[in-house]
Amino acid sequence: MDDQKGAGILGESPDGKATVYNGVVNDPEMDGLTLYEKKALLVNRELDSHGMGKYQWYIFFLCGMGYMIDLLYAQAFGLIAPALQQELGFSTSALGNIFSSFNAGLCAGAFVWGVLVDIIGRQYAFNLTVLIASIFGLSLGAPSNYDGILVLTAFVGFGVGGNIPIDTTITLEFLPQNRRFLLALLSIFQPIGVVVASGIAYGFVPKYACGTGGLGADGELLKACSQVAEGEACCDKASNMGWRYLMFTLGAICLFIFFLRFVVFRFQESPKFLLYRGKDEKAVQVLHHVAKFNGRQCGLTMEVFAALADEDSSIASAASGEPVLGGGAQQLESSFAEKVKKELARYKLLFANPLIARLTILVWVTYMFDYWGFSIAGSLLPQILLQKNREIEVSTERTYRNYVIIYVCGIPGVMLGALMYGVPLVGRQWGMVVSSALMAISLFLFSAINTEASNVGLNIMEYFFQSMFNAILYGWTPEAYPAPIRGTACGVASFWGRLFSIVSPLIGAHLLASNVNGPLYLAGAGVFVCTICIIFMPRKYMGAKSY
Repeated sequence: MDDQKGAGILGESPDGKATVYNGVVNDPEMDGLTLYEKKALLVNRELDSHGMGKYQWYIFFLCGMGYMIDLLYAQAFGLIAPALQQELGFSTSALGNIFSSFNAGLCAGAFVWGVLVDIIGRQYAFNLTVLIASIFGLSLGAPSNYDGILVLTAFVGFGVGGNIPIDTTITLEFLPQNRRFLLALLSIFQPIGVVVASGIAYGFVPKYACGTGGLGADGELLKACSQVAEGEACCDKASNMGWRYLMFTLGAICLFIFFLRFVVFRFQESPKFLLYRGKDEKAVQVLHHVAKFNGRQCGLTMEVFAALADEDSSIASAASGEPVLGGGAQQLESSFAEKVKKELARYKLLFANPLIARLTILVWVTYMFDYWGFSIAGSLLPQILLQKNREIEVSTERTYRNYVIIYVCGIPGVMLGALMYGVPLVGRQWGMVVSSALMAISLFLFSAINTEASNVGLNIMEYFFQSMFNAILYGWTPEAYPAPIRGTACGVASFWGRLFSIVSPLIGAHLLASNVNGPLYLAGAGVFVCTICIIFMPRKYMGAKSY
């Protein structure tokens, strides 16, 4: 490590395995910072000294699995929708209720878990979200009625909904500063989830569908048993088990991920969460645990924190002057009323000054219309593609094979997003501008052309740029806010997005009933709104140091 780092404040032990802290009180980098931010800066330096150790890689992959679950189910519901509709006999306009039920659960999950992660801690939320998703996911293959499926779908969504705000928060708070591009690379697990869901669906749904690919002996679609006379050939549960096998498999995958998170790897609470909750000693213990796990030694001690504690009583944001949590021992001794007051003060950070207020509003609107666009695309594009392919006599099995080809291309999209994420000054902002604009253009083009090659090619283009855009957006959002409000900021942004994703499939499904291209125009217009919002986003918060 450079001996000049931190103006002589930091050094290394003779064996090079521990960071030594000297003279922290006079560190010029700490000028203007609050007590909490000074402590957070020392935590950053300690984690930076570890580099990308084993602990960080475990966190990266386990949080990535949370990202995978998010689109694993979102894609699955789009893939099983035709089989569900055929067996249960509901109308095309009612098809949107399944996606809206899932999105309602996602909406509630994003808000509840996003707020709770800043109150109860990252550790409990990290495990509970996956456990809930696995329990209700395994149950989804059981019911044979429309209402039962809607209820279970909502509960799966509630568990899944907290994953992105929680997992980005956790990953950011353990990554060294020079590896923050990995926040964007987390999104690579989303197209992997889509490919896994599509691959399993390709194996199960066409093979175990009613008749041959859903068709009867006369080549016509078999109807639900409730829509035909008794004794007439129809689509019943026993002959339509493919979508149920898919649900059972996805539930088992979620349960396996919970086992990895809860049993194989024991996640330690975030040091920054512990700091702003006043548990400095526990935060130091966690850092020593991480250092030991990585085969290093930790030089940060309570004595170092004590050297900072000429406590000016309140922890105020350097930008706003508003009191927030994190006052060390003083905070633990606060009265209940004082703790409530400090808790409420955290939320003011979202609008602490005009620039942050502008940031927060634009982030919310971006999430609203991002989710608007990709919820329609994710839920209805499989149905639209199936309808368009039937018009040009492409088989159901071939259509499901094409899904896999399309969604594999999201992986290089995420990788390009991570690459843009590392370009100084312009990478994050203009990477999002260009990718969102091209995603919208691909949706409009898909509505104008109908050949098998164009259907595959334009869907590849849409999903490539959707994956690139979301990789940068999800990675950047937690960076823009400090740790005391980080989970809440990400959770509330996701909440607004999920709220719009409840409405958009309903509108899209009604349009689909009358015009196969209607949902494509609706999705494309929404994504263009994101492009405009990103252009006006304050550049100050693009890649700033996180506390």
